[in-house]
Parts: sequence; structure tokens; C-alpha cells
Amino acid sequence: RLTDAQTAFMQENSPGPFKMTVPSANQFPTLGFQPGLTDKFYANRSELLWEIAGIIKTEIAALAAEGVPYIQVDAPRYAYYVDPKWRQHLLDLGEDPDRLLDEAVAADAFCFDAASGSGALTALHLCRGNNQSMWYAQGGYEPIAEKLFANIKVDRLLLEYDTERSGNFEPLRFVRPETDVVLGLISTKDPTLEAQDDLLRRIDEASKFVPIERLALSPQCGFASTEAGNALTEDEQWRKIDLVVDTARKVWG
Repeated sequence: RLTDAQTAFMQENSPGPFKMTVPSANQFPTLGFQPGLTDKFYANRSELLWEIAGIIKTEIAALAAEGVPYIQVDAPRYAYYVDPKWRQHLLDLGEDPDRLLDEAVAADAFCFDAASGSGALTALHLCRGNNQSMWYAQGGYEPIAEKLFANIKVDRLLLEYDTERSGNFEPLRFVRPETDVVLGLISTKDPTLEAQDDLLRRIDEASKFVPIERLALSPQCGFASTEAGNALTEDEQWRKIDLVVDTARKVWG
């Protein structure tokens, strides 16, 4: 958590509202639960998930109390539930993917409750991997959209949509009317600069499912999700940021 001095420093020196990100609780149980070791302390992955969710909720509550204006949960592990390969992996572990999805949504909702009424903007970010320009899962949002988009009470959903791995925009029909959607149409993995006409066309396509005033544009993930970063130069990154800004101005003014 931030100290009072750190919060004050950010408030005094940031050019605008600043954002703090925390990991989703469901990022950890599938990766971190080791039979014969973890089960000495937690009987199963579900028990571990809810222990971690309590920690994340406490962190979100502290950030909200300290006046952080924008709190984002990063949740790449939802990609497990859209990719047949990873669904099979969960089955091989003896887990039911659909039950795990229900529990993942419930755990993230439990964590976001800590910011309710605080005035902080809340956001959930989903991607399919972003380590050194690589990815680990593929598949459209349809298998998770009704359970997640319709039930998670956040101000924004930030969704990866830079390649065909993410499917089409039809799952956006399940997004709650109180939630905005940030379209991650610009790749942070590939240095090739997207064509603005393509971006404008795809934003228009998405607006058939979510009104244009509730849409926004961004890169699909961070340019450096890990210390190693991605296969882009600093100049290439700034060109992509400039493209985001220029395209957003053309669409939203």
C-alpha cells in the first residue's frame, strides 16, 4: 500500500488522475497451488483463492481510503476459460472450468466491493498474455461474457482486441449499462503501426453493441508487463500512443 507521503507526492506531481493496479486473486491458485505442499495449509485451490481475495480486498480498501482516484484489477487468467487448451488443462487438474469461472467472478466482485462508495473509478483489465511480445491463450469472450460482463460491477472493462485471438465484438452485448468499455485495439506486442482507418472501422463495429459514448480506445496491454518489456523500441511505443490520442480525438472530439 502507499504511504501518506507517497500518496501526497503523486497527487501533487501527477499531470492528472493516477491509477494503481493490483492483481486479480484468481491469478494465483491455478499457478501457485502445489499438491503435497500447498495443501498442508489450504485444502484446495478454492480455499487458497479466498485467502488471497481477502488480501487483495484489504489492499483495495486501503487504496480507496487513501484517495487513489483510479483502481484497476489486472486479470489475465480469465483467458483460461475461453481457450479450449487451457480448459482441458483445468480438467486435467481435476477442476471444473465452469465452477472456477463462477468463483473467479465472485472473488473479483468481493474485492471490488472494498471500493464501493469511495468515489474511486474501478476497472477490470483482461488480456491473453503480454510477456516479451508473447501470448499464452486465445479465444473470443463469448464463453465468459454473460457471467463476467453482466455481473461484475466496475466502471470500466479494458479488453484485449488487437488480433483475431480475441474474437468479435458480439460478447459486448452482455456489458452492464453502467460500465464503459475500453477497446484494446492497438498491439503492444507488434511494432507495426495500425492503420487508423481500420481502428475507426472497428470502433464503429463495437458501437453496435455498446453506445459510442461508453467506448474508449487504448493499447491492448502495457508496453512492459514484465521487466524484459516487449519487442518495441521506445520510439515505436510513442508512435502507438500518438495514434491512440489522434484516433480518440477523431472519434470523441
